[in-house]
Amino acid sequence: MDSLHAPWRIDYILAPKSPANPGCASLFSTIAASDDDVAHHVVARGRTCYALLNTYPYNGGHLMVVPYRPVPGLEGLSDEELLELLRMVRDCQAALREVMRPHGFNVGINLGAVAGAGIVEHLHIHVVPRWNGDANFMPVIAQTSVVPEALRETAAKLRSALARLRAG
Repeated sequence: MDSLHAPWRIDYILAPKSPANPGCASLFSTIAASDDDVAHHVVARGRTCYALLNTYPYNGGHLMVVPYRPVPGLEGLSDEELLELLRMVRDCQAALREVMRPHGFNVGINLGAVAGAGIVEHLHIHVVPRWNGDANFMPVIAQTSVVPEALRETAAKLRSALARLRAG
């Protein structure tokens, strides 16, 4: 049997996990406050939300759109936040289409721990590009996904595509 290596996963596995605690800043709040978009793979920032590549993706190009303000569900968002969140999802899909040419998308929100939310206290929308045949034996048998390009390179391409979309 061949072994496949995903060395970036060990950082996630070994990293300390903070319990969901309203007084504790979420990872998304920390990234929102940072000015190092390259290090955090942030591809776009708006007035009320931002988009970033998932550091531990299900597929190449897997990104998330996150409101700056930590709320656990849609009902906590203002109309302005909700509108910008969905517009950014739409823009990210367009940028992913341009840069990666997927055949489709999974777009979803996991609300609550039992629904699969990894950061329960901070709502975020996943945008996962999909290609015909990408659900092959790797995720099923090896519990491994193949990400064909470094996150830093994908992020740079998406930043450029999103800047062009917003400019014109």
